[in-house]
Amino acid sequence: MGLTWPVVAAVLFGALLHASWNAMVKSSSDKALDTAVIHLTGSVVALPMLFVVGLPNRESWPFILSSVVIHIGYYIALTGAYKHGDLGLTYPLMRGTAPLLVALSASLTVGETLSPLSWAGVLGVSCGVLALGLSRHAMDSPRAVGFALTNAVVIAVYTVVDALGARASGNALQYVVALFVLDGWPFALLVLHRRGFARAWPYARARAPLALVGASASLGSYGIALWAMTRAPVATVAALRETSVLFAALIGTWLLKETFTLRRAVGTAAIVAGVMALRLG
Repeated sequence: MGLTWPVVAAVLFGALLHASWNAMVKSSSDKALDTAVIHLTGSVVALPMLFVVGLPNRESWPFILSSVVIHIGYYIALTGAYKHGDLGLTYPLMRGTAPLLVALSASLTVGETLSPLSWAGVLGVSCGVLALGLSRHAMDSPRAVGFALTNAVVIAVYTVVDALGARASGNALQYVVALFVLDGWPFALLVLHRRGFARAWPYARARAPLALVGASASLGSYGIALWAMTRAPVATVAALRETSVLFAALIGTWLLKETFTLRRAVGTAAIVAGVMALRLG
């Protein structure tokens, strides 16, 4: 298994998709409800696909069901982070520390050992991502930082679970479609219970076109990532996927009017260097 250029290109495109739907949630007036609408839409979009691609084999279902439960925690922490902090702070914190956790656990959970150059790549990407998000004012939003770091752990856990599940299934597309069919419902029902139908339904109707775009981006992004993890080491794909922070920083600058500083430029350079090390490693 190796990180070839086609795999790199696919994961980078998936990273762009991932940053896009996260920016969509950040720009909304109700982050929890928007997250619920996007992923419930993703379940609806995935359902007809399931009849086309078929069900994954039974060995993968314990991983799918475990991932659905883990993702509930992910959505709760995600909306909490975006509620209390900027996209430019919380997104890099979540995505920057997760690859290190995945790499540290990969030898035990997936049976993979990284080369020194690959480790340098993981560290380069993670440090660059953290540089994009951290500043001397980061601790001015301790709740946002807490939610983001908690989510980093959750991200690392579901990444390993889904990588193992996709490999067990033998077909990453079948795995991710089945996962998405189930994944949107638990958190959506939880948010519906809290918001009430009278508030949730008008919001969902108004956001439906954007939710369809966000759901498609989320499905495409994660499908690409899991496909890549069946062809390359999990830790290197996990690190490469976090180049989505570059796209998030640009989206935050252009659309959400967040400042792109010299520190973020240095972080960008570190990420690019890390990506090259991952490819060469």
